[in-house]
Amino acid sequence: RGAGNMLGAEQSGFIADLGYETYQKILAEAVQELKNDEFADLYQEDPGADTDNGEHYVSETFVESDLELMFAPTYIPSDSERVLLYRELDNMVEERDIQAFVSRLEDRFGKIPQEGKELIRIVRLRRMARSLGIEKLVLKNNRMSIHFISNMESPYFQSAAFTKILNYVQSHPKLCHFKEHNGKHTIQIKPVTTVETACAILDEMLSE
Repeated sequence: RGAGNMLGAEQSGFIADLGYETYQKILAEAVQELKNDEFADLYQEDPGADTDNGEHYVSETFVESDLELMFAPTYIPSDSERVLLYRELDNMVEERDIQAFVSRLEDRFGKIPQEGKELIRIVRLRRMARSLGIEKLVLKNNRMSIHFISNMESPYFQSAAFTKILNYVQSHPKLCHFKEHNGKHTIQIKPVTTVETACAILDEMLSE
């Protein structure tokens, strides 16, 4: 997760303008390239790993959205400071770290605007999605699309993590729809108009 060092200072203004989602995507692509090339040996299958945990099957969950997710310049005027905060947020895993981050933001800049709160929720969303073995989440057009790993022979599809998702789908047939395109399977859930709603859905899946 030290991939932030791959981005030079000259890119900071560019990232600040485009927002957190683009920054996170650039980092994820850079990390994946390293995993596939220089450090491939470090990411081989661990025979002793917990194969019922979704994290065993995906190294990272990618999130795409058409929602407004950012720390606006009207809230944090400095481009360089926004980039530093994006980097800090992207490295967070534990809930206590997120809570501490929120407290520091409010102490320094005041009440967090809605688009900032939604941005912070993305960190929680990615964490929950990875624990369910979800490779990519797309929040667009008032729906959430769940994308799985492409290898349909993977033991993931017999894992407890995938079973939790299936249980949710079976419990909410009017909200969920299976899709298949070019051999890849997705589940679409709608309506999902906010990151907060998406988090609530994944939280319910995890409790199945």
